[in-house]
Amino acid sequence: MFTHSRVKIAIIGAGPVGSLCACFMAENGYDVTVYESRTDIRLDKSTSGRSINLALSERGINALRFIGLDNIVIEELTEPMYGRMIHSIDGHTYSIMYDINKSKCLYSVSRKELNAFLLTKLEKYPNVKLNFSHKLVDVDFNAKLLTFQKSLENQQQTVKPDVIIGCDGAHSVVRKHMIRQPMFNFSQTYIDHGYFEISLPSAATKDTLAPGHLHIWPRSTFMLIALPNKDKSWTCTLFMPMDQFPLILESENEDILRFFNEYFKDFMDLIQPEHLLNQVTNGKARTLISIKCNPYHVNDNFLLMGDAAHAIVPFYGQGMNAGFEDCTILNQLLEEYDHDLKNVIKTFSLRRIEDAEAISDLAFYNYIEMRDLVARKSFLWRKKLDNILNKWFPQTWIPLHSSVSFTTIGYKQCKLDNQWQDQILFRMFILFATFFSISLYFFASIMSKSL
Repeated sequence: MFTHSRVKIAIIGAGPVGSLCACFMAENGYDVTVYESRTDIRLDKSTSGRSINLALSERGINALRFIGLDNIVIEELTEPMYGRMIHSIDGHTYSIMYDINKSKCLYSVSRKELNAFLLTKLEKYPNVKLNFSHKLVDVDFNAKLLTFQKSLENQQQTVKPDVIIGCDGAHSVVRKHMIRQPMFNFSQTYIDHGYFEISLPSAATKDTLAPGHLHIWPRSTFMLIALPNKDKSWTCTLFMPMDQFPLILESENEDILRFFNEYFKDFMDLIQPEHLLNQVTNGKARTLISIKCNPYHVNDNFLLMGDAAHAIVPFYGQGMNAGFEDCTILNQLLEEYDHDLKNVIKTFSLRRIEDAEAISDLAFYNYIEMRDLVARKSFLWRKKLDNILNKWFPQTWIPLHSSVSFTTIGYKQCKLDNQWQDQILFRMFILFATFFSISLYFFASIMSKSL
């Protein structure tokens, strides 16, 4: 561990990315204080809230490896998913494996459990302080002053750290203050689709889903997915246009059951009707937002990371992984610039923005793939062709999903590689079509002469 104890780092937000970032900075010997507006999530026994299960992949695992938690998190908190199990509307199912050798997988993990695990790890560092119920209310960028409202004591506190890292999520307070600064660009997009979560406890199921898969019920404009939990329960999420949710959530019980029986018949074979109705009638649909900003820093001492910098829709399962990879990149820059924090902070924006915007675009596309394309024969043929070419040229031809989920290749490069692959396949198709047409022409000529 390096000795940088005289440098005070304030991290705003104690979610998964904020907690991991604090671990990284503590490992580097900095004096770290974490401020979280909520109470300690480990003391909250409720299961409601924003809890779309997370899909831990190589980028996230690589970050956890730095603090020695990769194996223990996988073993204690996750369930493997080796592929997608597609449920047709007629009840037919088929598996699409992520890896032709069936050796690579994603890991389903509860956001709350992973967050709690990281907080417990964070508490063990002697150079870290955790402050819960501290809501950031004001930022002075010139004086480097942060003002917090301490909800438990009903009073304010002002602090002056050396470096401030905002990891406070898609609705970041740090970023809200940054927007007021000149030359800071920002955009947000609420997509037309939202989500509604349905819990499928193991004790409530009448049957079971095939393990080792992410289950998808694609229905063109909407879909239902199910991710496994360690306790054998399933976290299910219905994604659909926001203007369609009232037609379901505000309907009579009979209409709710009619909808699920019509579109998700085999899912209804897994859940008790009263358990489903209880969740639907007492729940609400939630929105999905995409955030882009540029740069990720103000001056040379304020930095955004994770969703605060680049919130994305969840359809590629890369939101947390991208945030964890932020921590890896920050750590690489600390080594590269010998802990010159001014250069590190400025360079982080330059190095990260294009990749973050690339995965944002890919996440939008993957929603179309999951709710619609996976049910089409053309998609399945492309998947088979990708697998064949990957087997023949493993270092050259890496399918898009594999490069995003099972490597640490930059997201922008993954996107460019996929565009190159599309061009190659298109040219192969044109070549094949031309050859077939010429062959057919000569065959027809020969046949006409013989007659």
